[in-house]
Amino acid sequence: MMLRLQRPRRLQTSIALTATALVGALALTACGGTSSAKSSDGKLNVVASFYPMEFLAEQIGGDNVHVTDLTAAGVEPHDLELTARQVASVQQAGLVIYLKGLQPTVDQAVTQSDAKYVVDATAASPLVDHHLDEGTTGGTAHPSATGDPHIWLDPARYAAVAKSVGAELAKADPAHAADYQKNTDALVGRLATLDQDFQTGLKGVKSKTFVTSHAAFGYLSDHYGLNQIAINGVDPEAEPTPARLAEIQKAAKENGVTTIFFETLVSPKLAESVAQDLKLKTAVLDPIEGVKAPAKDDYFSIMRQNLANLRTALGATS
Repeated sequence: MMLRLQRPRRLQTSIALTATALVGALALTACGGTSSAKSSDGKLNVVASFYPMEFLAEQIGGDNVHVTDLTAAGVEPHDLELTARQVASVQQAGLVIYLKGLQPTVDQAVTQSDAKYVVDATAASPLVDHHLDEGTTGGTAHPSATGDPHIWLDPARYAAVAKSVGAELAKADPAHAADYQKNTDALVGRLATLDQDFQTGLKGVKSKTFVTSHAAFGYLSDHYGLNQIAINGVDPEAEPTPARLAEIQKAAKENGVTTIFFETLVSPKLAESVAQDLKLKTAVLDPIEGVKAPAKDDYFSIMRQNLANLRTALGATS
């Protein structure tokens, strides 16, 4: 099992803030200030913990749901703290979709809620320990985290979660069960096409090894036969030890790495520093934990850009 590094003081603060939010949520509930399972226009109220869960809810729920994302657009989700109103929305939601082990305050709110219908993404796609925090220090961790949470970056795993969301929506809102099934089938089909695009696109690459600032691509690497070398651990706030940096530099040289990847929601300074030391290029490999411009980009467009960037960095020949 993966033991993610943690700062006790920060974790205590997180728990204290969540406890305060829960008390506030009870007050909101008592005075009728929170949302109910159905919105005023009759749509099912769905609460999603962060973007990948929100995307599933919107794609499968369609016009029959009202979706609230607890993590604002463009915000890094690992350190989310919930307000009292957000905790209240979890307690009264028609459906809650989250990924256990990623966001401590969401886990606590779900545990203490009365929500009847809940989807935990890890139940549909169990986490794997990729040992990706080895050689890092600092960062924030959830003590119950038992593996790499980035399952949505493998389209096949993400499809399994999508099916779970569709099934739970049908239970929560049986009047629209046929719509949810139709939308689930369509989304799973699109994910299968994306999976095939990755299979085809990465088949002719010269190298299988890439270096990234954030260890988010373990499932993607497993699925497509790649080798991820991460500067940081699963937690993007963790930092590499000097020994780890030396290992990364050595591996990059031995494997002919041309590019150091960084992500969009975390400072690129460390990746840029490593790239400068090795005289390599930099490019974006987006873990899609949040989307800065959801009106412009979505899961599929970003994944296809990730594929294009990987092909370039790995020397695709066709």
